[in-house]
Amino acid sequence: MQVGVLTFHRCINYGSYWQARCLVEGIAARGHDAVLLDHRSRAVTSQEWRYAFQPLLPDRSGRADIMAYGRKLRRFLRAFAALPMSAPFDLDDPADMPGMDLVVIGSDEVLNLSHPWYGGKRLFWGEGVNAPRVVTYAASSGNMDADGGLAPDWRARLRRLDAISVRDGNTCAVVRAATGQRPAMVLDPVLQFPPQVQAAGEPAPYLLVYGHHIPDWFAARVRDAARRRGWRTISVGYRNDWADEQRLDAGPLDFAALVAGASAVATTYFHGCVFALANGKPFVAAPSFYRWNKLRDLIALLDAHRHLTFEDRPASEVDAALDTPPQVGARLAGLRAQSDAYLDRVLA
Repeated sequence: MQVGVLTFHRCINYGSYWQARCLVEGIAARGHDAVLLDHRSRAVTSQEWRYAFQPLLPDRSGRADIMAYGRKLRRFLRAFAALPMSAPFDLDDPADMPGMDLVVIGSDEVLNLSHPWYGGKRLFWGEGVNAPRVVTYAASSGNMDADGGLAPDWRARLRRLDAISVRDGNTCAVVRAATGQRPAMVLDPVLQFPPQVQAAGEPAPYLLVYGHHIPDWFAARVRDAARRRGWRTISVGYRNDWADEQRLDAGPLDFAALVAGASAVATTYFHGCVFALANGKPFVAAPSFYRWNKLRDLIALLDAHRHLTFEDRPASEVDAALDTPPQVGARLAGLRAQSDAYLDRVLA
């Protein structure tokens, strides 16, 4: 079949890039002609690039950081150019979208009406898609809480989809309330189809830090734990002044290679946890407001609670989390089989 993947494939974000790449490559490996549906929007690109250069607002990036973020952006653009893409079409008027036998929406926050620039785009809910069948894979509602419910028109769009799968409990609740049906629970594409990336040629050992606006209490505990072990701390993608080194200009391939070579990972990001899990690395995570739903539900899905810490918990939790990788092999195997079964069904 000709299969189009509809997702946030041009975000300047490591997780967005890798979930898009892993899903389209995973579908292609099953024998289908898979491409990313290349929607374009000047307004979205403007917002995305503005955030890429100023990720720490209200604190503004200095000149040196802006230059580093520019190098990071160019590395992302080169990585995008190597992905299998459809002909481009307008995000808000998708009349020129190429026809497909099947369109797979997801993963990422495709069902998040609160997303700062993709929220409310009806295309990600199946409206205007040029295909006889439309399904989701590992869709997420992000920080849009299930308690808020959906307006009737958004509920109707979900009901028109041919099959729905999600990657977190919050989105499961959103879909179930809207449709009356429990969607399939599947793994993020990075965990379902882990990328095979060679470790970066970095002197070991080091702890990789991924996130921004990391709370002071978490930064202090991570820094102290790293020093006790004789590990350098490398902050990737964003500035964290408490880290020993800043790798602001790392592209998506650099990011994956840095995780592969790390002794451990400290993060406030969903895909920071996902990449640590995919590489079998010890990790410790702290909650952040925007990413809390995704982070909480991933930890619960894999029963990896010892790798999530909070300010009112003992500082020793960070040390314990960094001592050994999470023991989630059996859970991952079961969820991979579950995800395969869903893909077998929708790609038949």
